[in-house]
Amino acid sequence: MCYSPEADLVAGLVVGAAGIDALRHVGDRRDLALAAVPLVLAAHQLIEAVGWWGLQDRVPEAAGTLAIGAYLVIAMGVVPALVPYAVMRTERDPTRGRLMIPFAVLGAVVSVVLLFSLAIGPYGATIGGRYIAYETTLPAGVVVGVAYVLAVCAPLLLSSHRRLIVFGVINIPVVLGLATLLSAGFISLWCVWAAVTSVVVTRHIREHSAKSYSDRSAAIAGG
Repeated sequence: MCYSPEADLVAGLVVGAAGIDALRHVGDRRDLALAAVPLVLAAHQLIEAVGWWGLQDRVPEAAGTLAIGAYLVIAMGVVPALVPYAVMRTERDPTRGRLMIPFAVLGAVVSVVLLFSLAIGPYGATIGGRYIAYETTLPAGVVVGVAYVLAVCAPLLLSSHRRLIVFGVINIPVVLGLATLLSAGFISLWCVWAAVTSVVVTRHIREHSAKSYSDRSAAIAGG
């Protein structure tokens, strides 16, 4: 995957447009958190573009440093808590929803642990060729990494919605592959992949909204 600030910008703008479209088509408050996921990931990529420019001395150092910190906060603190919660909220099958609760709790715990590690430990970033290599100090790194993947991907696989399952399925091999082959650039490369594939979420929101509207219309007509 060729990666650059320009790629971040394009990904951020495309996914951002999809995210705005998702929010416009929300027909149920329970879908709001899920509809916000593409926008969060779009902002994530735009922030990383500023991080790139900071490392390339194209913007003031303070702006680049702030962008790198903000990027890590979203990747390590927001995503693992938001995604499982959003998927759980949008689930209409009570049994599946209950099965997702442990993963939503796990995501919140992972988020707290990672944010704490960012707060107390040094962090930084360097350009690793075609990606940004983020440097962080993680307690029990492998364990936390596995917990992160479980929290984010398991609820998607448990969903009763086909497109959300697809979103989970296409992310798992990428997560595992990047974690194995490019551990230094894992955060950077996986997050751009997640951002691009989150367009699937927008498609789901559109279809779900149309179905909900159709069901309500049928109920009114039947009444």
